[in-house]
Amino acid sequence: MQHDLIAQARTWLAEDPDPETRDELGALIAAGDTQELAARFAGTLQFGTAGLRGELGAGPMRMNRSVVIRAAAGLAAYLKAQGEEGGLVVIGYDARYKSEDFARDTAAVMLGAGLRAAVLPRPLPTPVLAYAIRHLGAVAGVEVTASHNPPRDNGYKVYLGDGSQIVPPADGEIAAAIAAVGPLDGVARPEDGWQTLGEEVLDAYLARTDAVLDAGSPRTARIVYTAMHGVGTSVLTAAFDRAGFPAPVLVAEQAEPDPAFPTVAFPNPEEPGAMDLAFATARRSAPDLIIANDPDADRCAVAVPDTATEGGWRMLRGDEVGALLAAHLVERGASGVFAESIVSSSLLGRIAEKAGLGYEETLTGFKWIARVDGLRYGYEEALGYCVDPEGVRDKDGITAALLVAELASVLKEQGRTLLDLLDDLALTHGLHATDQLSVRVEDLSVIADAMARLREQPPTALAGLAVTSAEDLSQGTDKLPPTDGLRYHLEGARVIVRPSGTEPKLKCYLEVVVPVADAAGLPAARARGAELLAGIKRDLAAAAGI
Repeated sequence: MQHDLIAQARTWLAEDPDPETRDELGALIAAGDTQELAARFAGTLQFGTAGLRGELGAGPMRMNRSVVIRAAAGLAAYLKAQGEEGGLVVIGYDARYKSEDFARDTAAVMLGAGLRAAVLPRPLPTPVLAYAIRHLGAVAGVEVTASHNPPRDNGYKVYLGDGSQIVPPADGEIAAAIAAVGPLDGVARPEDGWQTLGEEVLDAYLARTDAVLDAGSPRTARIVYTAMHGVGTSVLTAAFDRAGFPAPVLVAEQAEPDPAFPTVAFPNPEEPGAMDLAFATARRSAPDLIIANDPDADRCAVAVPDTATEGGWRMLRGDEVGALLAAHLVERGASGVFAESIVSSSLLGRIAEKAGLGYEETLTGFKWIARVDGLRYGYEEALGYCVDPEGVRDKDGITAALLVAELASVLKEQGRTLLDLLDDLALTHGLHATDQLSVRVEDLSVIADAMARLREQPPTALAGLAVTSAEDLSQGTDKLPPTDGLRYHLEGARVIVRPSGTEPKLKCYLEVVVPVADAAGLPAARARGAELLAGIKRDLAAAAGI
């Protein structure tokens, strides 16, 4: 077996086009490091509905040029099988390690396969790529990004010509085409010939961002902004300048792209400590709100001044921002359908119903939300908001930031804040309190064991609330296709448990709804909501054995 492993590694080494990963793999072979080699050759990175994502390094279980070339060749074969010979594939990339190399390899493979390829001019936000697909009439798009994953990761996200991320059956068909790719020396990769786009594609995207705002709306909100070492700074500041907002105060330490992400353990605004520098900057400059993007700027986090919070600033949950933007769009007279994933707060449905608007729930991910017929607004609790579905059929942290700033400006003119509007929503619809139990694991079997345990012995009560119904979402429902997840309805609460699609995490999404009679009852309702969430989290962890 050890001999087979070394032979497998040598075969891979012989066709690896990257000197860096060749040296890395050669050193492992020379050292006889069979444990590390076994980890890298235990299979292949699986191409799914999030495309590819994994740690950089040599071997089929890592992200590298060999894996990307195969993925590109499989995608090209799929597109040609769909009758898209000669069609345009547009490629974007972030500022992570190897992103530009992977983008260039993808362009070369597309060209060699008889398709046309255009690469964005520089590292830019993922929503610019999603916009460019439809703007340029492309048959597909690829974004090289690992979003908010750790520094050593990279990824490969695929969109089709409608501007939305792939869903079944396309993902399975592309995966099969990737598996059918033979030796790399049989994949044609010309040295040049693809198009490198100019700034005009970004200019067109920025012109579109203006459309999310009401003509003549106030633009007075002052923000502190962090790009979290990603690619958002230049695009967001340009969008705010065009819209006439005050120039954002930048978190200087995190403003420029840096693939090492030196100031954060995880470059995700939701992770503990990630916003500390933004809070420090805000305490010095006293803005109206803080806005953060993740490294590829498709997510948007918001923090607000709050004297009741230690440090004076409070991060809003994704569900709170989702409800605020919905309320703002309703106030502006929006029509169409509001949509969200099943793991997001049920408050959106209540807002839509009261406004007489359509409402849809989807599986997790914007690949599903963006496909809702008649979509006007979609959001997901993980800081993702689609506020201009005709322009970008995906989450977009730039246009979401503009809309949050507009709402803050409108409220500021009224002498009110985002927190005041949240209070209004609680009084109208009940206090919707949400939280998440998220467990990061080294061993994926921990997640499988937890899901199996919950399926075999489902809880009958959590935090003293009786479980009134339990659904195994792997069976599908009348409205949802099958997915690996469990949903529990309780008296005044809801719980969903699912493995993350992009990280080694088990995620549990909790919501409680507490009726509120009047403003005086809000503090007690919040306390009750927090108490119930803590109890559900405790009891669920015990039931899952995590």
